[in-house]
Amino acid sequence: MSIDLLQAERPLFSYPKFQARSEKAAPFLPMSRQEMKKLGWDSCDIILVVGDAYVDHPSFGMAVIGRTLEAQGYRVGIIAQPEWHNKDAFMALGKPNLFFGVSAGNMDSMINRYTAERRMRHDDAYTPDNEGGKRPDRAVLVYTQRCKEAYKSVPVVIGGIEASLRRIAHYDYWSDKVRRSVILDAKADILLYGNAERPLLEVAYRLSQGEQIKEMQDIRGTAVLTKEALPNWDGIDSRKVDQLGKIDPIINPYADINVACATQKLADQSLNEDPTEVITIQPEQYRPAKKKPWENTYIQLPSFEKVSQDKVSYAHASRIMHQETNPGCARALAQYHGERLVWINPPAYPLTTEEIDSVFGLPYQRVPHPSYGEAKIPAYDMIKFSINIMRGCFGGCTFCSITEHEGRVIQSRSEDSIIKEIETIRDSVPGFTGVISDLGGPTANMYRLKCKSPKAEQTCRRLSCVFPDICHHMNTDHEHTINLYRRARKLSGIKKILIASGVRYDIAVEDPRYVKELVEHHVGGYLKIAPEHTEKGPLDKMMKPTMSSYEVFKEMFEKYSKAAGKKQYLIPYFISAHPGTTDQDMINLALWLKSNNFKLDQVQNFYPSPLANATTMYHTGKNPLHKISKESEEVFTAKGGRQRKLHKAILRYHAPENWPLIRETLKKLGLARKLIGKGPNHLVPPESRNEAQGIVTQTKFTTNNKPTQSAVTRHTGSAQFKKSAAGNKAAKTGSAKAKLGSNKPVALDRGKTGAKKVVKFTTNKSMPR
Repeated sequence: MSIDLLQAERPLFSYPKFQARSEKAAPFLPMSRQEMKKLGWDSCDIILVVGDAYVDHPSFGMAVIGRTLEAQGYRVGIIAQPEWHNKDAFMALGKPNLFFGVSAGNMDSMINRYTAERRMRHDDAYTPDNEGGKRPDRAVLVYTQRCKEAYKSVPVVIGGIEASLRRIAHYDYWSDKVRRSVILDAKADILLYGNAERPLLEVAYRLSQGEQIKEMQDIRGTAVLTKEALPNWDGIDSRKVDQLGKIDPIINPYADINVACATQKLADQSLNEDPTEVITIQPEQYRPAKKKPWENTYIQLPSFEKVSQDKVSYAHASRIMHQETNPGCARALAQYHGERLVWINPPAYPLTTEEIDSVFGLPYQRVPHPSYGEAKIPAYDMIKFSINIMRGCFGGCTFCSITEHEGRVIQSRSEDSIIKEIETIRDSVPGFTGVISDLGGPTANMYRLKCKSPKAEQTCRRLSCVFPDICHHMNTDHEHTINLYRRARKLSGIKKILIASGVRYDIAVEDPRYVKELVEHHVGGYLKIAPEHTEKGPLDKMMKPTMSSYEVFKEMFEKYSKAAGKKQYLIPYFISAHPGTTDQDMINLALWLKSNNFKLDQVQNFYPSPLANATTMYHTGKNPLHKISKESEEVFTAKGGRQRKLHKAILRYHAPENWPLIRETLKKLGLARKLIGKGPNHLVPPESRNEAQGIVTQTKFTTNNKPTQSAVTRHTGSAQFKKSAAGNKAAKTGSAKAKLGSNKPVALDRGKTGAKKVVKFTTNKSMPR
């Protein structure tokens, strides 16, 4: 989106360099005293503590933060994945001169450690050799407390996605209760939310000038603890902001959009007036600038004690918080936790193109720190040949936390900056074969898309620019993206540019030129898109478009693939057990999958992440997208092991171990006669004699006599999809054993009977986008 009216008071790198230093950038930010000594340092100004392995790459948050601080003259050290059971590892680099910066890493530590069913994982893609258990649960809390134990007088600044999504009282899925703001539980001095380069540099500069961190209470993009509201700020009770679902009219965002037309009309009228008319000029009277309604204004949210006990109040607070995310017009938020007030300043202004270019142009080595030797870090291997071209997402999907962290404003890099990074990868990254694995970001095709009206953009409070329909002020012209693709393809030494980020197909179909360009040149056989569901009920709760957009995109995709002479496939993503999804909705989705000859190899249930709108639905049973009251809309949510297992099982309707549970549900819904049978329109076959005796015969189940194709659900990567496809191909040639359709009897898992389960079906690790 345009950021013409969303400019910060000063450019990102306009602060004087710390102690007027002009040191050369370190090859890697030091992780040991030995490295500090080689650099000639006796101490670090800032020490970053992070739950990920240190990879000096712009896709890893702490590398970005570290290099950004370094560019301002600060000496920055990194303590990556420290042993957290005592303070020793936190003293490895000595006492920092200014502050500790703490982050759990690129992922929330709880999502990283536990599955959607709260089962512990034993791997970690951000750790050398994919080893699990190298970071604690709730890493921000643990790391902050250890920093305080190591050096009590040193301020601790917390940030990253884990802190961002816990800045106010929030529902915690893993403990099934509402927890306090993380700044209280961690005992941190200040919390930075969002990507945070701008507030971070301001905090660092003010500390370097001798200001106490407790005095920094008004920095955008931060949350702090106070005893009362800041001086000279006007407060509003949240109940006055949102009564019966109505948001108070701050300003009409489109009021001045037609001002040019009105001016032209007056000009046209003047052509017919007498040119000799006498005009009297009056001296202009001074009018003081009118204060905008959001300036120096805060909203008092219900207290932690209230929202933790009353689900309606929680849903109300969530609704208000999501209305205050536009940097142009957001008001501060205040929420009491006992006698302490959590004060959340309005979001930081987004980076300009020049600023984000500067951040991505810093001297990253683009490889893991040498101390890891030959160990593989899966998260790095996945992105080492990919390029992030933008930040932010205006889709507003309720299950996704990107908007709450990065914001809705699209911050795009310049074409020159992106091309330069491609050339850097080509010329310097080990193992590069000429294929760029992705030009994308949170979404593949929002690059340089923006609101046509800067005035509307500054004051708009819509949760999504594309739901329920694409806003008529949203520019959907993909010309900039097309030009970028074409220029990138022409570079010497570049064989292929792939697009691996998810394509927002409802926007793509608005510009068929983009779909054609994408399909002809940038699909590596598979393209990920995310319909998420087929039924209107859950789609509305997700804030996703209807399947009509999918069908239009699918038709375009197949048309252009055929014209290019390529066999290419769409990979649709689906979510099971999302709030608002009934058993009937899941049955309808399964029927759609069967009619389209899809088989889901891996399935992901909805994962309630902190602060997401869908998580509010899951916890409260209320819909924060509309008015909130005790009588307002109730949202059904699949909860409990059995219900969530059922929704997951229905998506894998073709798997024999799921048939008993699906049959039971179909009987309850009165659909047994219609959907249980051996015909092409039936969902599952009737119980066989072998099943009744405790043995499943894995026979192929009819799907309209057409070849079946694999599909995936959210969080399953294309690598896993290709591996699955290769396995299916091997099965056809007889090289794979005990696959579906082998007719080999398999003992049914009977739980307490101890019967052996022969075939295993796994779910992929959750990777929120």
